Amino acid sequence: MNNTHGVTRVAVVEDHTLFRSMLEQVIRGADDLTLVSSSATVTDARVAIKPRKVDVVLLDIDLPDGNGIALGVMLCRADPNLRVVLLSAQNAMDLMLDLPKDVAGGWSYLSKTSTNDSEGLLHAIRVAAAGGSTLDPSLLDKMTPRVGTAVAKLTDRQYEVLRQIAAGLSNAGIAERLGITEKSVQNHVNAIYATLGIDANPTRNPRVTAALRLIEETGTA
Repeated sequence: MNNTHGVTRVAVVEDHTLFRSMLEQVIRGADDLTLVSSSATVTDARVAIKPRKVDVVLLDIDLPDGNGIALGVMLCRADPNLRVVLLSAQNAMDLMLDLPKDVAGGWSYLSKTSTNDSEGLLHAIRVAAAGGSTLDPSLLDKMTPRVGTAVAKLTDRQYEVLRQIAAGLSNAGIAERLGITEKSVQNHVNAIYATLGIDANPTRNPRVTAALRLIEETGTA
C-alpha cells in the first residue's frame, strides 16, 4: 500500500481551518507519514489528489461545495489502491453501509472528537495504509447487537473480539488488549467468521466485512 520508500502519503480534505491545521500537524509529526496535499473543498481536492500519488485521504463528510463521500467514491474509482478515512462531527457511521460495492473495501470512520487523540488518528491512517479499516472506538462502545441478528448469537467474548477487529486492532493487539493469547484470539476470530457466514473470499478482507456486519446488525445503546 505504501509507496516504494515505505512512507505513507496522506492527503487532507477538511474545510475548517483550525481542524485542518491540527490534522496537518499530526501527519507532519509522524516519521512514517508525509503530507501530500491539504484542501478545503471538493473542487480543490479533485485537482490536488492525483491517482497513485496518495495512499490515504482524510476526508470530511460535509464540505462546503459537495459531499465528502461522493468525492471519496470518485477518488477510489480513479485509484483503486486509495484508502479513505472519513471524518465527521456527527455519528454518521451508518453511511459506511451505503458505499458502492466496487469501492466499499478499505474505508474507515472516525468522529472528529476522537481525532483529538493523535494516536487514534495515526492508528487509523496506518491501518488504512495496510489495507484494513478502523471504526471509531468511542462509537463502537455504544453499540449493542439487535435481537435476531447473527451478531447477537456471538458470545460476550466473541463480541468483544469483533469490536476490537472493527477498531482496527491486529490479533496481537487484541490479545494484548484483552489479556489472552493470540491463539485464543484466532480461535475467536474463526468462530466469529463462522457465525457471521464470512468466507475466505480472497477479493474481500474478512476483517473489513466483519466490521461492516457489526455496523449493520447493531444499534446505539
